[in-house]
Amino acid sequence: MRKSPRAQAGGATELAESAWAIVLFCVACGAAAGALLPLLARLLLALPWAPLEGPAELLTSVPEPALTLATIALGALGGLLLGFWAVHESLSVRVADTHVTLAVRDSSQEFAREEVCACFRDGRQLVLLGPGGLELAREQCGLDWRRLADAFTAHGYRWEEQDPHRAEFRRWVPGTPGLPAGADALLRARARTREDEHGAEARELRGELLRLGVVVRDEDKRQYVRVVPGGGSGWPGTARPSGDGGV
Repeated sequence: MRKSPRAQAGGATELAESAWAIVLFCVACGAAAGALLPLLARLLLALPWAPLEGPAELLTSVPEPALTLATIALGALGGLLLGFWAVHESLSVRVADTHVTLAVRDSSQEFAREEVCACFRDGRQLVLLGPGGLELAREQCGLDWRRLADAFTAHGYRWEEQDPHRAEFRRWVPGTPGLPAGADALLRARARTREDEHGAEARELRGELLRLGVVVRDEDKRQYVRVVPGGGSGWPGTARPSGDGGV
């Protein structure tokens, strides 16, 4: 489902997921789920007691093959909408000898070569580190990790197999000592956005924490933090967001 790295003008390498592949995959999954819905409704009615018995009876009252055709069509439509959303949320990466560009949600960030000290995978996220260990970017990534690592190393960037600062993180709890002034309040606010950790508010709070020199990562619905001494004053360097959305 993922495309190979493509050489661009000037020797850059671009990695992006195939929009058509994403949409077709979601449509196929939605149609398959729709085809199974009548069967699941009949199985539900066969139980001695079952929740949603009324909707299941209403659904199975539609004669075949109209019922199955309708649920397949509705499932495919839902998959189509999900596919468009997935394409909108997918990350594309352009790696050149002089800069790195990350594009997602109709916006992009560009980082000069001298800003990017290391790159690595953290779960399903791509992370770029700047001087002093401050994070420049942390984005959900569905690209092939081996090809991504090869692209960065081919252009001379340092690719780490894991976060070189991982041992410095400690779990945050309200009132954790040693944090800069205002960081605890921001982390409390971010904890309330955990259901939408990649939403606009959570991203804005992460940015505010980085400005204070606090790096935050999520693990099992918990927040872990590390403080970069003297960090935050220059974040995010010369990154230049563009488009309507913020990154």
